[in-house]
Amino acid sequence: MTKLLDLLIPARCASCGAPGAPCCATCQTAWGSLSETTRAPTAGLVPVYALAAYADEARRLILAYKERGRRDLAPFLGRALAEALAHLPEPGPERCLVPVPSRRHASRVRGGPHVRRLAEECVKVLLSKGNPARVAPLLELRSGVRDAAGLTRAERAVNLDGRVRLVPGDHPSRVILLDDVITTGATAAACTRLLDISGIHVHAVVALAAAG
Repeated sequence: MTKLLDLLIPARCASCGAPGAPCCATCQTAWGSLSETTRAPTAGLVPVYALAAYADEARRLILAYKERGRRDLAPFLGRALAEALAHLPEPGPERCLVPVPSRRHASRVRGGPHVRRLAEECVKVLLSKGNPARVAPLLELRSGVRDAAGLTRAERAVNLDGRVRLVPGDHPSRVILLDDVITTGATAAACTRLLDISGIHVHAVVALAAAG
C-alpha cells in the first residue's frame, strides 16, 4: 500500500517542496558536523553539540517531523545524527543513545516518542557501518510536565524539577543523550543530573539543532 501511495502521491521535500523524497539532497546538507554549543544550565556539566542552527531548512525539517506528521523524515534525520556521531570520540565499547523523553500527550499526538524514533534510525545506520550502538530508553517524564514552548529558562527548570524519572532495569555506565533541539539547556541538564546521580555518566548531549 505504501509503494502504491508513493506512485499516486510522490513524496515531496518537507523543507523546499521538491518532489522525489521526504528530504531532498540539497536540504539534507542543512546538517553539518558537530558544533559545541554553550548553555548556562549545562556549562561545566556536560558538553553539548548540535548539527545546525535552528533556522531555515533545519527548522522546517524538524517542525515537519515533530509537529506536522512527517514521520517519513525519521530515516533522514537519523542518518544525519549517525554521520555526526561517528566523529564523536568513542564513549566506550558501544554508543548507548538515551533519547530525551517526551510528554505522554505529545507522544500520542506525534505517533510515539519522536526522539526515540530518531535514535532508532541513528542506531540502524551506525550498525550498518560496523559501529556498535543501541538505544537505551532510560528516562521518562512524570505527569504534570507542561509543554516547554514559550517557557523561560527558569520556568523550564521548575517545570522539570523532580519530574524526570529513571526507568528501572539494567543500565549502561556511559551514554550519549540525544535530543532534537537544544533551547535553554534546562532539559539536557535535568536529564544529565539524574543520570549522573544514578551512576550513569553522560559522555555528551547531541541534538539536531540549537536554538538562539
